[in-house]
Amino acid sequence: MTEKLIKQAPIIWEAIAQAKNILLHCHPGPDGDSAGGSLAFYHLLKGLGKNPTVIAGDSPIPLGLSKLPGADQIVNKDYNSVIASEEKQSYDLFIILDSSSPDMISKKGEVVFPESMQTIVIDHHKSNQHFGQINLVDDSYIATCQMLYDLFKEWQILITPDMAVCLMVGIYVDSGGFRYARTTEETFRAGADLARLNPEFTQVLFELDNNNSPSKIYFQALALNSVEVIANKIALAAVSYEAMIEKGIDPEKTDKSEISNLLKSVIGWEIGASLVERERGVVDISLRTRDPEKYDLSKLAEKLEGGGHPAAAGATVKGSIANVKALLLEKLTELFYLN
Repeated sequence: MTEKLIKQAPIIWEAIAQAKNILLHCHPGPDGDSAGGSLAFYHLLKGLGKNPTVIAGDSPIPLGLSKLPGADQIVNKDYNSVIASEEKQSYDLFIILDSSSPDMISKKGEVVFPESMQTIVIDHHKSNQHFGQINLVDDSYIATCQMLYDLFKEWQILITPDMAVCLMVGIYVDSGGFRYARTTEETFRAGADLARLNPEFTQVLFELDNNNSPSKIYFQALALNSVEVIANKIALAAVSYEAMIEKGIDPEKTDKSEISNLLKSVIGWEIGASLVERERGVVDISLRTRDPEKYDLSKLAEKLEGGGHPAAAGATVKGSIANVKALLLEKLTELFYLN
């Protein structure tokens, strides 16, 4: 548990105590840390007698996360749809998790916070813009869900089995199954405690890792067939919107990070990058590296108006696949002096 978290914990608790109707969200392309964290908080708030709402955000909840406790309560709306409706008047607090900037709340238009709605940001991304009224940002944590575990402990909250499995999924996903570089002794301790609280977590993790659809395999084939290796260091896959539509693949349901993770796993390929045109003229970039000390991808993502961590980052860029690829290579060369 860090000093930052201990300092901010009572401030966040007081804001929650003063609120009644509380909004939570999943970020675009929700992963285990995003959905798991929001659902763990949802269960906590319900236990406190609050009225929480979790919105799916821009993207539907992936099949592998749909069995998380409380997932059936997620409202299938994006942020701007909620704020544009009469519902906006009812929310007095918005808890923003695992989101380094407002566009990780929604990419469907500008994100504006009503004056009547207080905002709290809890996040572990180094690139976080501290855009909330209250901010708890600590990049020493491998996952936002590990931050929430410590936060709940600091508040002396009883972590229920449902909360435990939600937090476990977030930590498992963002730590790469407890394998990534910033996984610490405290990460394992949190995981062990959560496993004790809900021994059934293994079934949820099994479903998370074994939920492939035929279209997912077709997408992987498209991506891997497109791989180029630049300067013997960078492996880059690029998939156009047209190519996916032709194969009957829904671009919104593709897992970009899975491709970049696979590419960086190859010995000699120090950076893995995937470019996926999820709609015409809008390209999602996922970046992964084997050596974050040498290649700080958060700095690269910032140049593309994205964010993330040194080892894992991403951005969304407007333009054709060809133009975005050229821009990415330009920024890679500029930042890392590639030959």
